[in-house]
Amino acid sequence: MRIASAPRFLLTSIACGTAALILPAGSAHAAQSARAERCPKNDQVEFEKMTWVELKCAIAAGKTTALIYTGGVEQRGPQSANGGHNFIAHETVEAIARKLGNAIFLPVLPYTPNDAESIPGTIGITDELLGAMLERIAQQAALNGFRNIIIMGDHGGGQPQVYQNVAKKLDGQLSGGARVFYCDQVYRPANDAFDHYLTQHGLPIGLHGYLFDTSELMYLDKGNTWVRRDLVPSAIGDPVVGQTSADGKAQFGPHSPQNGILGDARRSTEELGKVAIDMKVDFAVRQIHSVLPSS
Repeated sequence: MRIASAPRFLLTSIACGTAALILPAGSAHAAQSARAERCPKNDQVEFEKMTWVELKCAIAAGKTTALIYTGGVEQRGPQSANGGHNFIAHETVEAIARKLGNAIFLPVLPYTPNDAESIPGTIGITDELLGAMLERIAQQAALNGFRNIIIMGDHGGGQPQVYQNVAKKLDGQLSGGARVFYCDQVYRPANDAFDHYLTQHGLPIGLHGYLFDTSELMYLDKGNTWVRRDLVPSAIGDPVVGQTSADGKAQFGPHSPQNGILGDARRSTEELGKVAIDMKVDFAVRQIHSVLPSS
């Protein structure tokens, strides 16, 4: 068949060749443009809240670092919610991602190595399970196109052994040769720095449910759902060896309160919480910059 004005039309055969679609050349170009993914402007750094188009555009624009952050579920004394590690982890890793400028954080992993106790509130997994989950998540991150993968955590279970082992095993072995690093500074070194800060200011350090984590939650808890603030003035537990309580007494009481607190959280404040969070973010960003100079 002869088609008039052939240069102005595009003839496309369909499947079996028994039908044809005739479109103006300009219309065909417009259809292709409509199918192309557009990159909207947004400052989203949270993997869960992004569409695949936004994620693809972000990676193409240079956000090639994936942050894997673990939390944890455990009792934290009568004043703080059991999921505090997850809440702190989410807010901390978002701050790290934004400060880095080239990173996106993956969903916070809510379970880490721990064991349920006589006090309810703790749900833990094993080291082996955590290692397998971190490996799988890192593999998937590389397949999504990330070139650098950083793993870190808010809870001590599995740190540093599991995290170190996973990073060492996977580094350079994933899709596209993606690098994998363990950021340890955000946990123990930052915690130790905050305890030093407390000591300098005449405040008691502790081990669990004390000024550190209670203050962090108070600072982040804008909706007043994570901390029972009316209980903070009485949030005192078993003493830490070699310490006295905030009021200077040699002991906390004749018997263990068995309330899950190791230390004294009564002087927790939002201001102390901001100091703690800022320390963790700064420690993490500095370490990530040291292993990824271009980040």
